Amino acid sequence: MILSGWGRYPRAECEVRRPRDMRALQAALGEAGESLIARGNGRAYGDSALNPARTLDMRGFDRILAFDPASGQVVAEAGVLLADLIDVFLPRGWFPAVTPGTKFVSIGGAIASDVHGKNHHTHGSFGAFVDWADVLCPDGEIRRAGPDDDAELFGWTVGGMGLTGVIVRAAVRLTPVESGWIRQTMLPAANLERAMTLFEHAQDATYSVGWIDCLATGRSTGRSLVMLGEHARLDELGERERADRWVEKRKRAKAVPLDFPGFALNRWSVKAFNLLYYAKGRRQAGEALIDFDTYFYPLDAMLEWNRIYGRKGFAQFQCVLPLDASKAGLTALLAEIARSGQASFLAVLKRMGKQESRFSFPMEGYTLALDFPMRASTPALFAELERIAIDHGGRFYLAKDSQLTAERLRAADARTEAFTAMRSASGAGARFHSLQSERLAL
Repeated sequence: MILSGWGRYPRAECEVRRPRDMRALQAALGEAGESLIARGNGRAYGDSALNPARTLDMRGFDRILAFDPASGQVVAEAGVLLADLIDVFLPRGWFPAVTPGTKFVSIGGAIASDVHGKNHHTHGSFGAFVDWADVLCPDGEIRRAGPDDDAELFGWTVGGMGLTGVIVRAAVRLTPVESGWIRQTMLPAANLERAMTLFEHAQDATYSVGWIDCLATGRSTGRSLVMLGEHARLDELGERERADRWVEKRKRAKAVPLDFPGFALNRWSVKAFNLLYYAKGRRQAGEALIDFDTYFYPLDAMLEWNRIYGRKGFAQFQCVLPLDASKAGLTALLAEIARSGQASFLAVLKRMGKQESRFSFPMEGYTLALDFPMRASTPALFAELERIAIDHGGRFYLAKDSQLTAERLRAADARTEAFTAMRSASGAGARFHSLQSERLAL
């Protein structure tokens, strides 16, 4: 079967198994040749869930097993999606404590990538709300790992990109909410300095995220729309929102019907889009009630939106820069993008909080995420962007990566050698591989 990540690059012919119970899962591990990798819903952008020898499609592990209404802890199998949790538990007053920009990510994938959201500065990453995870280890045994029980395995599994074992099920804590509505505050920022000032002044806001115009230059470099958010209380809802308290009257998702031609996304089309989008944001400045889908998952409203990049697919660049180097590093990154003439209209800026972890992506500072169509010039652009990030003390998000090299990964992240040493010592290095792990010599 030909598989790819969400970026549709690279593609690989993979032998795929879809186990539906523990016996089949353990048999797949026992029958595998040299290696295998688990795959959730395929929302990692690059090649982290691709293994030509054997890829385990975990979507058959899709049962919600238990729920504690006192603590908000849900026990679910690894193939359950965040969308499933929202459908079941939001009408009961519970929402994921941390969510990435799509709800179509599996619980196993969320743990393996240690996904972060718009509230990292206040709540941390997804792993902070995982009480335990059952992991199928290289010897075929299931080990239950948590922060206080088998903490070594747990620490490497959260953010370990599926390279410590197969996540089978987990206990995850949800957060209580009074509605499915978000009180959003839209704040236009004329340039990067103003955007960062807004983020710093909004450290008490539960959620914050910025769309950034990566093609603006001069005094407008880094102009942005910063969007703050809070879960709306019941007493803050108007009559219309009260009538649909849990936002069960969803807008019907549309789908991109075909692959866009390669020339559709270019400097001029993206520049025009950015001008219009920023102008629209300025008109909408201030506070408004919007539904949770619109705030957290705007792209999920367009199914198969990855097709707008054409048949060759796209690559995402995402780095995080330490707080004291963020302004200089972001300025240099934006200057290089503008100089290159390559355009990203899905450009996101977030303020990250403090986090210490074995191999997870987040650290305190600013993260910038940008999508670029795959073209002959794309690898050279990424190499330059990665160099700039490394020079400013940054590191890279492996859940989005398809371009990084082993040398640049090690230059960015001193934790890499300890991760590879752990894999060797535990036996995981002999059994769990992906195209990404081979490219990065993990």
